[in-house]
Amino acid sequence: MTNPTLLDVNSSDQSESDSFNHQSPVTTFTEPKSIFTTQDIQKLLPHRYPFALVDRIVGYVPGERAIGIKNVSFNEPHFQGHFPGQPIMPGVLIIEAMAQVGGIVLTQMLESDGGLFLFAGIDKVRFRRPVVPGDQLVMTVELLSVKQRRFGKMQGRAEVEGELAAEGQLIFSIVDHQT
Repeated sequence: MTNPTLLDVNSSDQSESDSFNHQSPVTTFTEPKSIFTTQDIQKLLPHRYPFALVDRIVGYVPGERAIGIKNVSFNEPHFQGHFPGQPIMPGVLIIEAMAQVGGIVLTQMLESDGGLFLFAGIDKVRFRRPVVPGDQLVMTVELLSVKQRRFGKMQGRAEVEGELAAEGQLIFSIVDHQT
């Protein structure tokens, strides 16, 4: 007999003793390798708890794009009120998380001279599926254009398990940093 699957092990057709005589297949999960850790991200971006929305950067092409991960946890403060009994990550936080991934590309590319990148606009944003606790949000943000080294336009895409959750264009401007 071949190695049983989980279905085979739980099947009522096999006796209990027969089920335990076979080794169950082992599924291995490989974490993507971090290119920028949480600590690295904190050195590059000013965001802190509870507004630091990127856990790590797992893909990065300088001056082009970054791929970031946000592990969505039930313990996040916004789930207390959005919504009791049916927690859904607010869309504005999904967009903000994508913007933070985009911020990694911009801070590494443009000389900010102590400036701070802020939203100047968002276009063509659409939400395709809810993001809930337990999801892992994978955000890909690609640079579309840079103007006068002070403005950037990026295309963002957020997915959960390969399914599109949100997408849109993010527009950034650099402003003088206030201390």
